[in-house]
Amino acid sequence: MPRLFRKLAILNKVETTYGTNATPAALNAIIAKNVSFMPLEADEVNRDLMLPYLGNQGIILTGKHAKIEFDVEMAGAGAAGTAPKYASLLQACGFAETLTAATSAVYSIVESGVKSSTIFFEVDGTRHIMLGSRGTLTFNVAPKAIPTIRFSMTGLLGTITDQALTAVTMTGWQTPLEASSANTTMSLHGWSSIAEQLTVTLGNTVTPRFLIGSESVIISDRKVTGQAVVEATSLATIDWFARALARTRGALSLVHGKTAGNIVELAAPAIEVGKITQGQTDGILNYSLPLSFCPVTGMDEMTITIR
Repeated sequence: MPRLFRKLAILNKVETTYGTNATPAALNAIIAKNVSFMPLEADEVNRDLMLPYLGNQGIILTGKHAKIEFDVEMAGAGAAGTAPKYASLLQACGFAETLTAATSAVYSIVESGVKSSTIFFEVDGTRHIMLGSRGTLTFNVAPKAIPTIRFSMTGLLGTITDQALTAVTMTGWQTPLEASSANTTMSLHGWSSIAEQLTVTLGNTVTPRFLIGSESVIISDRKVTGQAVVEATSLATIDWFARALARTRGALSLVHGKTAGNIVELAAPAIEVGKITQGQTDGILNYSLPLSFCPVTGMDEMTITIR
């Protein structure tokens, strides 16, 4: 029987001990789309044996690991103060979780004690296990579309076995809202923005590290960046060119959702605008603004609030 690509399940659970299988189950399911899986990443080391004849002497695969990328719909948790179903992924991307009952779940950047996760990727009869997984993410918000978070995860290579698909459901996952004037507000440098697109990239450098006595996936650097495509207004309203030239820093706030339990907010206190480019959509002038998210006191260049 041929195996079907679209019959798959992704399970993710935070590990108690790094690299030790956390055994995710159905309640740890990640409902994703646009899935790309690299089941075996490695360096190929040629043996280059000297023999009295020519020919390929084969290779040794070293530094074996796996990668997976997918989109998750950007939505709330169902109730304020509750962690969203993708919270384990946020933690494995270097965020700490703070839950305030009936109020919010806040995710703040950390650089020590970063959580790791076990990922089960099951595709129509085969289970791939990734251990000690860590990653990075990108938010994508555009009108007339469902906002998404794209996760890119790297993990140590675990076992690969025949395994029936885990019976997962969408319980706990919230129906997303399209990005629109009714559902979404954005403020950039104090300007209530008229925007065509916002992307925010966490920019973690995720490094598989293979040493004698230690194998791990680490986050070794981070540069949060983004891009906003905004409708061009008069300079009297906001002068992006002056702000770019003066390296003026200003705040960003994106709030998506209106009802408690399905609100996602991105906040950044100190954003610089880079080299501006000009374009148009439907004949209307716009500016593409490269964004550099800068820390103020450290590890505070971006927060995610679910409420």
